[in-house]
Amino acid sequence: MKVAVLGAGVVGVTSAYYLAEAGHEVTVIDRQPGPAMETSFANAGEVSPGYASPWAAPGIPLKAMRWLFMHHAPLILKPQLDLAMIRWVAAMLRNCTAARYALNKSRMVRLAEFSRDELALLRERLPLDYDHRTLGTLQLFRTQKQFDSSASDIAVLQSYGVPYELLDRDGCVRAEPGLAASRDRFVGGLRLPGDETGDCHKFTAALAAWLQDKGVRFLYDTGIHALETASGRVAAVRTGAGAVAADAVLVALGSHSPALVRPLGLRLPVYPVKGYSVTLRIVAPDRAPVSTLLDESYKVAVTRLGDRIRVGGMAEISGYDNSLPQRRQETLLYCVNDLFPGAAAQDDTGYWSGLRPMTPDGPPIIGATPVPGLFLNTGHGTLGWTMACGSGRLIASLIGGTAPPIDPDGLDITRYSS
Repeated sequence: MKVAVLGAGVVGVTSAYYLAEAGHEVTVIDRQPGPAMETSFANAGEVSPGYASPWAAPGIPLKAMRWLFMHHAPLILKPQLDLAMIRWVAAMLRNCTAARYALNKSRMVRLAEFSRDELALLRERLPLDYDHRTLGTLQLFRTQKQFDSSASDIAVLQSYGVPYELLDRDGCVRAEPGLAASRDRFVGGLRLPGDETGDCHKFTAALAAWLQDKGVRFLYDTGIHALETASGRVAAVRTGAGAVAADAVLVALGSHSPALVRPLGLRLPVYPVKGYSVTLRIVAPDRAPVSTLLDESYKVAVTRLGDRIRVGGMAEISGYDNSLPQRRQETLLYCVNDLFPGAAAQDDTGYWSGLRPMTPDGPPIIGATPVPGLFLNTGHGTLGWTMACGSGRLIASLIGGTAPPIDPDGLDITRYSS
């Protein structure tokens, strides 16, 4: 079968890998000059199935109001006359109930745990170098209230059988020795030893290069203009380089997926939630993190990637805006310098922003659509790197008509039909 994969981010390229492995003739199309040049380029670097949770949760509306007024705010809202934004926010608020949170989290954990296992298998098969580490994630609590509130998170982890360690201040320093210089800044933490780290861009670029060597076609610098139909099904992709015929088309364009499928009568509730990161060169390895640390107060992740530190986080609802305000960089630098003082150089900051494709309920949208031949793999939000391999394996099975490796229930677009 000829399959066109639209998007060469981590989700698109991993999907291409599993499709090619299943014997399909695959063409990947992207407007950028290479793979993983947008949202996958400089994310926080976490592969964190243990933290696979919906943003829409009980208590979030009140927390969000407080976050908006913090100096180093983890949430930034820029209201606009944008009907898609209004619909998305309203739908997210409707999902902030205990029942919906439990259902949505169960779907996300199912996919994230499977995806971590698939990534480990892929790593065994292919010689991919991407600054990978399997040293867990430490969620750091600056206040006793945060520490005490972790009981609800622990109950969820126990229900899904996710290994964890609840640590006091000394335990946090043993897990992350670089915190010794800032031990007065926190009271404890929650560590998930099964989580991993790695450079998403390096991984995606290495996998794309391997696929090209195996015959997968990549069309870079190629604008995607429209989907063409014939006899009621998708038959081709109209691009800046002409039409690309396909028996099946997979849309993995992240936040840009809704605009492409809208002319076919599909409304995707995927909206861009902007995140920021800085990448710093390590100058004092003994002061730097050994893995990933999540600063609970500011919702910022600090990750070791080889000889670099990646600091990423925040959630800005501002539409398709890639600007880089100085204030957001200051928040990221504050977090890393407050917790790991002297670890990183400050003169070579790689400041970046990306548009995370968020669904209002949390799980991504993976599966067939009402339009024959058209499939979706999008809406992963902050967990695209975490869920990429599992999502790719699942969609390859659905496109090929083989038995899915996990239960796909609740992951496709039909969950929004009601």
